[in-house]
Amino acid sequence: MKVFSVIGISKSGKTTTIENIIKGLRNRRYSVGSVKEIHYEKFAIDTEGTNTDRHKKAGSQLVTARGFYETDILYSGKLHIDEILKAYNQDFVVLEGVKDINAPKIITAHNLQDIDKLLDDTVFAISGRISNEIDNYKGIPVINSLEKVDELVDLIEDKVFERLPDFTKKCCGECGYSCRELCAKIINGEASRNDCVLSHNNISLCVDGQEITMVPFVQNILKNAVIGVVKELEGYKKGADIQIKIGEKFGK
Repeated sequence: MKVFSVIGISKSGKTTTIENIIKGLRNRRYSVGSVKEIHYEKFAIDTEGTNTDRHKKAGSQLVTARGFYETDILYSGKLHIDEILKAYNQDFVVLEGVKDINAPKIITAHNLQDIDKLLDDTVFAISGRISNEIDNYKGIPVINSLEKVDELVDLIEDKVFERLPDFTKKCCGECGYSCRELCAKIINGEASRNDCVLSHNNISLCVDGQEITMVPFVQNILKNAVIGVVKELEGYKKGADIQIKIGEKFGK
């Protein structure tokens, strides 16, 4: 899954840019998901007095409204973006206004000052209202999504890659960088997505169908612990594929 975020101040053209990007990606037969960050403290889809609101106030921690044409799952509290993305399996997921993520970004802006407030090494394109005035800023292409959406989607295909984890260099650093540094290096053509050693691991851990990302140190602990036990059993062969499943019936 490839994830990128479109960020910018209010009325700078974020939603319009995202609409055009989604249409452009869908025209190329990609599946697309999206997430909208809402910067309004009192925002809530549910309204006072509805049956689902009554469920929540009675203590239900997860409420689902199931209609004929729409199903809405209502969580209490703000979920971390990593938790939200577990619900997605599309080719691309476009985030609007999400900044707390290790992913490539597009800025939308009114003016150069707006760009400078948000600019960092993970930005690969600029769009929005400012694209009516300039076509390049500090080496970054400025593209009008209304007039040149194909050019913008070309750039997304080129710059956006399979999502990276978000470990610090101290936590992992096997590639020589933190995950955020590696993200910037990939965008700028100084590294490859394959430089992330977690892309080549030969051990995986899934909990309820969700794969858990592990740094090499943790992988080695788990691998050595399992092999240390299994190699003493009859039928073990060095280099063999080993699978362990632990379900409820085993845990009781």
